[in-house]
Amino acid sequence: MPQLAPEAQLNLQPIGDVRTEAGALIPEVTIAYHRWGEYTEDARGRSNVILVEHALTGDSDAAQWWGDLIGSGRALDTDHYCVVCTNVIGGCSGSTGPSSRHPDGGFWGNRFPAISIRDQVNVEKQFLDSLGITSVAAVLGGSMGGARSLEWTALHPDVVDAAAVLAVSARASAWQIGIQSAQIKAIENDHHWHEGNYYESGCNPATGLGAARRIAHLTYRGEQEIDERFGTSAQRGENPFGAHRSPTQRFAVESYLDYQAEKLTSRFDAGSYVILTDALNRHDVGRGRGGLNKALEAIKVPTLVAGVDTDILYPYHQQEHLSRNLGNLLAMAKIVSPVGHDAFLTETRQMDRILRNFFSLLNTGDASPYDSIEFYI
Repeated sequence: MPQLAPEAQLNLQPIGDVRTEAGALIPEVTIAYHRWGEYTEDARGRSNVILVEHALTGDSDAAQWWGDLIGSGRALDTDHYCVVCTNVIGGCSGSTGPSSRHPDGGFWGNRFPAISIRDQVNVEKQFLDSLGITSVAAVLGGSMGGARSLEWTALHPDVVDAAAVLAVSARASAWQIGIQSAQIKAIENDHHWHEGNYYESGCNPATGLGAARRIAHLTYRGEQEIDERFGTSAQRGENPFGAHRSPTQRFAVESYLDYQAEKLTSRFDAGSYVILTDALNRHDVGRGRGGLNKALEAIKVPTLVAGVDTDILYPYHQQEHLSRNLGNLLAMAKIVSPVGHDAFLTETRQMDRILRNFFSLLNTGDASPYDSIEFYI
């Protein structure tokens, strides 16, 4: 029986050396994780583990960002399931990443290799192996977490019983790569970046990271929501209509983006932001598998797909493409919200219903590869 960390507490699990798909070696890797609920196995030896995958700047404490969905009697019901969430390799919340100490001394910095979504999943599989967990009842997540969930079904279908893939595509589009590369460039152009080796300098490329967050946040929220909230209003006590432009005289939306930038720079590492954003640029489930549609058709793990009708970053037509081509579509769900991409985090009532339907379909065994159930609230 796996020995898991105390419930709802951060734990650091050493998993040994990691070799990336591009051939780089990362020695002595540690993965941070949280868990909720007790681990059990059924008569077939299949576990009750639900693996929750966080988004780009998330972490392993899913109760902080999806807390209304995790717990006794909730959609991710800890009376029946053992919910596990890891911090992705390359991250900065306990798992090995650029800000971690290098085994040879100093910090990893720009010695930390590029990683792919597949690397993230293979490392997570290595993490589960280190705990003695050989199967997962379901894997689910949104955005980068959705990309990981999708890759789980392609890489390790013998391990995963089902998946819920939220607010993501089968591969990065040119637009996504462009907008994400602009964020990377904003960080790299910060004079404190020092080619990624700023950790021992006492410097912090917070200006570049803040700029990257401003760009990103506009893709996370819906145009309608932003305009309805702020319009062309000035920030209280400031005047952006003066004779000369001043960074201290802002529109209300500028103040909002400044606030989002400050929040992120206070808790997240710029090196991790670059590594993980680059991983999203590399996302392509069809690479080396005969192309997108052939790779998707080969996936036989029962999979629910959900998207947001106002998503700018991962438009809903990308989830429709997934639903048309997956080899075992369990259900298709649409989150209707003005919020945009972040709705999979903010629209708790809709996510609750979607996930309850997901587990209901799994538990009744009535799903077929041709089911396509759309939920609207």
